Amino acid sequence: MNNLENLTAMVIFARVVETLSFTQAARSLRLSKSSVSREIAQLEVRLGAQLLQRTTRSIEVTETGVSYYQYCSRILNEAKSAERFIRILHEEPMGNLQLMAPVTFGCQCVVPVLNSFISGNIHVSVDLDLTDRPVNMAEDPYDVAILIERDAPDYPQVRPLVDITWGLYATPDYLRQFPPIEKPQDLPRYDYILFRGPAHTISLPFRKEKQKLDIDVRSRFRANNSVALLSSALAGSGIAYLPDYMTQEALANGKLIRLLPGWRMDTYHAWMLVKEQSSLSPHVRRFASALQERLRREMN
Repeated sequence: MNNLENLTAMVIFARVVETLSFTQAARSLRLSKSSVSREIAQLEVRLGAQLLQRTTRSIEVTETGVSYYQYCSRILNEAKSAERFIRILHEEPMGNLQLMAPVTFGCQCVVPVLNSFISGNIHVSVDLDLTDRPVNMAEDPYDVAILIERDAPDYPQVRPLVDITWGLYATPDYLRQFPPIEKPQDLPRYDYILFRGPAHTISLPFRKEKQKLDIDVRSRFRANNSVALLSSALAGSGIAYLPDYMTQEALANGKLIRLLPGWRMDTYHAWMLVKEQSSLSPHVRRFASALQERLRREMN
């Protein structure tokens, strides 16, 4: 039995079943009626089963033919899906992209990608919601949502973006007022600028090879926004605990110094959630790929 011959005949058989007419099936497939009739007859011979009951006036599908058609139909649907995927792949992106991102990470890391994306995709418009509130992809209108969490969100369409590492930063002028900080145990005597939590004292984690330390420090200034913490650190108010991506410019121009760079501290992860019904849209798929590529290139 030649499987390739059967595939062609299965397409023809499915159209005959759907139209219950050799003439209509032939017309829809742009074949002659005699070719359609011959393919069905040869298929029945190869299968050793009668699929159609023919009379001069009508066509009836046999019980075996009905069952066989279910398999033919599934194969045809898969073929149509494959064609649709390729067609979408080559479509020019257009439409509206609804995106959610955390305020600070969105401003600093996502907006630059959006600027390039909008410039290169003139038929796409973007609605960006910068918010730190929780997201519900089933109810919220977003096509794409960016989350910063330690562990992967429980969602089927989730993609990892980049690691978000944290560190301690202060200005050279602030540090010159005190003895050098050479080890984590030197830290408790200083003023700290921390993300606002339930207590003024937090435990900072330090990891190096097999060493694990947790050092309690007390905040002098707390805020619920990392930009405010960075601003306070640049003003020389103390040592700030910040995501490393926020401090690159200040490090490069000498305005901030990273303390104890040989020690690892907290690591979070940026995740991208894509709404399931949006995942094949060309504009959503292209933006998701652009965001992944650029963040990994510039932040890793």
